[in-house]
Amino acid sequence: MRQLSEADRDALRIAQDPQFARWLEQIAATGGCAHPVHLSGSTTTRDATTGEILHHYDTRNEPGERLSVRCRNRRATVCAPCSRLHAGDTFHLVRAGLLGGKNVPPTVRDRPRLFVTLTAPSFGSVHRSGERCRPRREATDCEHGRPLGCGSVHDPTETIVGQPLCPDCYDYTAHALWHAHAGKLWDRFAISVRRHLASAVGLAQSRFSEHARLSFARVAEYQKRAAVHVHAVVRLDGPAGPDDEPPPWATADRLTSAVHGSARRVVVRTPHSPAVGELSLRWGTQLDARPLDVQGHGPDDDAVAAYVAKYVTKGASETGAGVDHRLKTWDDIDAAPVTDHVRALMRICWRLSGLPEYEPLRLRAWSHTLGYRGHILTKSRVYSTTYAALRGNRAEHFGHDTVLGAVTDAHWRYVGSGHTPGAALLAAGVAEDLVQLREAIREERSALLGEADR
Repeated sequence: MRQLSEADRDALRIAQDPQFARWLEQIAATGGCAHPVHLSGSTTTRDATTGEILHHYDTRNEPGERLSVRCRNRRATVCAPCSRLHAGDTFHLVRAGLLGGKNVPPTVRDRPRLFVTLTAPSFGSVHRSGERCRPRREATDCEHGRPLGCGSVHDPTETIVGQPLCPDCYDYTAHALWHAHAGKLWDRFAISVRRHLASAVGLAQSRFSEHARLSFARVAEYQKRAAVHVHAVVRLDGPAGPDDEPPPWATADRLTSAVHGSARRVVVRTPHSPAVGELSLRWGTQLDARPLDVQGHGPDDDAVAAYVAKYVTKGASETGAGVDHRLKTWDDIDAAPVTDHVRALMRICWRLSGLPEYEPLRLRAWSHTLGYRGHILTKSRVYSTTYAALRGNRAEHFGHDTVLGAVTDAHWRYVGSGHTPGAALLAAGVAEDLVQLREAIREERSALLGEADR
């Protein structure tokens, strides 16, 4: 007879608990969250006028006297159920800014809109996939005795793709400092686009906001070479935002020209360092700015929203560019399950953080993301809805809406997080059941739509 594992024994213990049914309800409510947060406390809702108690909830009657809620981690490698929810929210957030909905008017679809990709510059030659990697007519070595070319054809899945031909020639310092300043580079890019547009139509740059507004949502993605590049949806509105029509001069062609001109022009200079000097950081030469239009000549709006949502849920470890947790010691870098190229970037971040001129960059704290300090997804204030609003709409849909004319008195405290081995096993089963249920619903809808089209 097979001996039960610790997880199996723990799962049996939970299943035999008198409150198992309620525990299962909590896990289902979290979507099978892999690392739930446990809270203890109570909520009392009273009529603001009479003081009558309208609703009271207390965790003392719950299993373990606690309530489990989602961890809300966006990374699929950390919590797949919460990652799927976050991806869905991101899809709707980006889509609303493209097509309307979620309190955004549908007229935004007729505005000048671009899907922009900005890349990092080259910090040194790396191996590439596809055609012959880096063919050269003559066999030439670098000053470190390594070949400057590579005639192989690499499969995209090969670990060598994205790795430097010569690590000693590769500019790891510039790579790390470019990551640390990427957020500032984007800010200056957005300012430059506004200025470029104003100059193109004869406006004083300081008065651009009186005539139009630049709205955007952008996501950062790590390339194979462990360098971040940016995908962004950029839209021109009137000065009041989505509810306001842009002026007649606001066209996709003008916006495209402004994007190209700004990407070439903007520069961020690092603080001067006796050890490094002063670096001038720019965007890479590879730039893509595709108009999104209603005639279907540009990328599909839903496809763009899905593309952005896909990259939001990827953690650093999933892309091979870093790890999903902060590194506390130098030994943590040696132990990280990454390539030598990524490890070298972590080490240079750690070393640069010891220089006083780079102390404000907090490179050591961000060495696990190779110096990149920005959020994976950022948006301008009025591009579309917010994650908070989407969560509020979901809570209202499931009957957790607030009562008008009522006040709520809540007392909560954190009491732990995560699952026991058996609970993790059961939660994974719940998550898988929900995935299969969603897939079955999707297939049924597709079948019904197919019948309706006949």
